[in-house]
Amino acid sequence: MKKLTIGLKTSLEVARVRKAGEVVAQILREIRPGVRPGTTTSAIAAEAEAMLERLEAGASLKGYRGYSHAVCTSVNHVAVHGLPNDAALMDDDILTVDLAAEKDGWHADGAWTYAVGTPGPTSRRLIRAAWSATLAGIAAANAGARFGDVGHAIEEAAIEYGCSVMDRFVGHGIGQELHEDPMVLNTGEPGTGPPIVPGMVFTVEPILSLGGPEAFELDDGWSMVSQDHALCAQFEHTVAVFGDHTDVLTGPALQLDESPMPPF
Repeated sequence: MKKLTIGLKTSLEVARVRKAGEVVAQILREIRPGVRPGTTTSAIAAEAEAMLERLEAGASLKGYRGYSHAVCTSVNHVAVHGLPNDAALMDDDILTVDLAAEKDGWHADGAWTYAVGTPGPTSRRLIRAAWSATLAGIAAANAGARFGDVGHAIEEAAIEYGCSVMDRFVGHGIGQELHEDPMVLNTGEPGTGPPIVPGMVFTVEPILSLGGPEAFELDDGWSMVSQDHALCAQFEHTVAVFGDHTDVLTGPALQLDESPMPPF
């Protein structure tokens, strides 16, 4: 069994991750008006990359393991790692944009699922389910808990909406490297897994499906598609654990107990 090497961050180092997280949050917020019928994921990716440059931040994903884009753009039944292309988005499509930014040697990672045009009831349910599951996972990620508590909370929220958690995909530690220990499973049993302690910085990023949890890779070598071609959605936040609270570093303060829904 691989031994975990979980590096704990100081308050100063968390502040550095937060700087990168502010870039992620700003870009994911500001590209929203451009997610509309008729536009392309290539255009959205180009806008995000231009914003990274203007904000003097690096594109953490570009060049990572040979990936050639600044963001991943996953449409409808593409669960994750979708490649930007020139196909026009259509009304009631859903689009997940996954973005990681590097600022002064530190990384932050986030993702958002957007409704294209007017979402139908099925798309709306899935997006709300993915949002609620992400918030449930963040709310469970407190000092003194265990990572199994996070996965359990995510899975319970997904089940409440009649959705599946695509459990082959996980969150991860993050800091001076884009991917660090620990893996953050999106399913689990309460009271199991490594303990969560102050100084940990990691992502919470469940991917939910309206069908089953299985996925396969397309011939492009990146795009992961739901096995049954069911719609998929994902939100992702980078969080930092303190002794008495957990901070979201890639967005504003969230009222986790109120489970706010994402804007459409």
